[in-house]
Amino acid sequence: MSDLLDDKEAAKEAVVAWMTKKSKSKTKFYFKDFYKLFPDDKPRMIKKVVNKLVQDEVLEYWSSGSTTMYGLKGSGIQHSSEKED
Repeated sequence: MSDLLDDKEAAKEAVVAWMTKKSKSKTKFYFKDFYKLFPDDKPRMIKKVVNKLVQDEVLEYWSSGSTTMYGLKGSGIQHSSEKED
């Protein structure tokens, strides 16, 4: 296990910083995209960090119906603001 995921606050800051940097070209990310940030950690540990950011309303889910992605809250077009027929 990496030291980063041992410190949940540092891990959350790393996720937000990485997503903010990438937001110029991409606003939604698959869960597997976070593996690049924490290559030495298990998906379950990464999921805990990402889900905590969703609970804290820093990130939000976006779903196409078959795929769930994550985005910074208020960044890009999110599911809640898209027109639904």
